[in-house]
Amino acid sequence: MRNISFTCPICGNSDNKYIGFDIKNKPYCRLCCRLSGSKASYKVSNNVDYSLHLDYPLSEKQQEIANQIKSHLIEKHNVLVHAVTGAGKTELIYESFKYYLSKNLKVGFATPRKDVVIDLTPRFKDAFPKCNVVSIYGDHSSVFEGDILVLTTHQLYRYNNYFDLIVLDEIDAFPYKGNKQLETIFRKCIKGNYVLLSATPSSSDIKKIKEDNGVVLQLFERYHKHDLPLPTFIKGNYYSCYLKCLKYLRHFIKENKKVFVFTPTIDIGKSLYSFLSLFIKNGDFVSSKEEERSLIIERFKKGYYSYLVTTSILERGVTIENLQVIVFRADNTIYDCASLIQIAGRAGRKIKSPNGQVIFIGEIYNDEIKKAITEIKKYNEVKNNGKVL
Repeated sequence: MRNISFTCPICGNSDNKYIGFDIKNKPYCRLCCRLSGSKASYKVSNNVDYSLHLDYPLSEKQQEIANQIKSHLIEKHNVLVHAVTGAGKTELIYESFKYYLSKNLKVGFATPRKDVVIDLTPRFKDAFPKCNVVSIYGDHSSVFEGDILVLTTHQLYRYNNYFDLIVLDEIDAFPYKGNKQLETIFRKCIKGNYVLLSATPSSSDIKKIKEDNGVVLQLFERYHKHDLPLPTFIKGNYYSCYLKCLKYLRHFIKENKKVFVFTPTIDIGKSLYSFLSLFIKNGDFVSSKEEERSLIIERFKKGYYSYLVTTSILERGVTIENLQVIVFRADNTIYDCASLIQIAGRAGRKIKSPNGQVIFIGEIYNDEIKKAITEIKKYNEVKNNGKVL
């Protein structure tokens, strides 16, 4: 290994063990060598029609937070919004986008996962019907300039010193969480200010934003004002966990409710689905490795399936009416408090079905499960008592 002084201009890596050399003996970074392609140049877009259209009004609390975000940004403060799952975090930034677009400034909305980009893009197009909304992710990046950019965090490498306002959603999600290279790429894309959105920010996230000329805003009320569904833990041994999962799945389907059954790994998911499908036919299995996952999810939304066995791929950015949630082997070490809260947040999101059920099934009632349930209780108490954490 050669000892040289080289800092990657894209991700900031300077560790020699991740530095390679091409045939011309020129150094390159192995950590982000796949991030190659055209870069955007900052060009002022004049006469953008930034008309904002919503089919529904924001709640009083949503409007209050949306106004505060805009005011802080105008004063050049960065913002972290700590909002519970289902609070309508995306809608909170629409007014700020409208303000920046009215000034012919560049705005973007980034998130770690491409599935969320795909799900959010139509919502931005509906909200800003006259704007050119462009989505950018790994295999969808031939067009990367527009009025509003919705993109994965990996694609931010194209936008050095570019965004007057960049919103980063799900800051605690894989693959962004703990990824120093992606954090550096995010920092490099900022020309003006940023907003971070999260249902489960860490104490470190809160400390960083305060150190970075920022403020923390809290929203612990869902749009429909109902409490977050409080999970129930069901204990079983290795074999009875399968039977208990089948029992609750049958119960929900009998009541004509849709169900996500979360599993910690692909192998466990395939095993569970093979078992459940012996008794309940109207389902499917989905993971990041399934090439037709978008089609499977779309079929589920349209009612072709009653249940999906899924990995963490569906723990964020998906809203289904009348959805119930089962977490199989919730005591697996892959699940921490934050991920369990995110998964539980899939239930009860719609105004027509605000009271979904969440079942955690496992052998051990471990600390992460206890903390997740305690945290959700606390959010509900704060909402109901008008307190601030």
